[in-house]
Amino acid sequence: MLPALRKRFTVYAMDRRGRGRSGDGGAYAIEREFEDVATLVDAVPGPVLLVGHSFGAFCSLEAALLARNLGKLVLYEPPLVAVSEVTSPEIIGRIDELVRTQQRELALEVFLREVARTPESQLKLLRALPAWSAWSAVAHTLPREIRAVEGYALVGSRFSRLDIPVLLLLGGDSPPFFASVIDSLRQALPRSRVAVMPQQRHLAMITAPALFVRELLAHADSTWE
Repeated sequence: MLPALRKRFTVYAMDRRGRGRSGDGGAYAIEREFEDVATLVDAVPGPVLLVGHSFGAFCSLEAALLARNLGKLVLYEPPLVAVSEVTSPEIIGRIDELVRTQQRELALEVFLREVARTPESQLKLLRALPAWSAWSAVAHTLPREIRAVEGYALVGSRFSRLDIPVLLLLGGDSPPFFASVIDSLRQALPRSRVAVMPQQRHLAMITAPALFVRELLAHADSTWE
């Protein structure tokens, strides 16, 4: 989808800590992830349209409280739900062990299948993509991200003064817990609206990139209050 977006915008595609070409710190704290996103937003010409997906949407949500250069925000299914509500609590230990024994590809598959609830048809599609090896290489970040979500509680009052338009994206076929999260965010964010992408789940940027880009452009061009 990046070529389509670059026709309209200057695009900054961020590699979070420990991923892609970004380095990592010795000790991990989720707050540094929030600060990283906010720092990038404030370092480029604005106002910025910030788009976050999954854990990136979680980081973008909190970064919105820190950034000064933010114009609009898009959050696509941030996983603000305890793993115990989605699958077995022992999943973190299983993924930890797979990473420790250098089975990162299997760790990624376990995460996608049992935490993100990715159906087998989409897993097959993902494995065939050139990016699959890169995703597998950063599977070591998954346990700490799951733990970060475990320790997080959405306090709606913290966002009552977030005075920017926010688009909340939801897949029409996504697991029910994502819909619950989106509804909680809709109530917490004063200038938010929900867009449901029909027949999509958690990976619309891959399974329906044209639809996903249309939603982003519509939000960028919107003037709703």
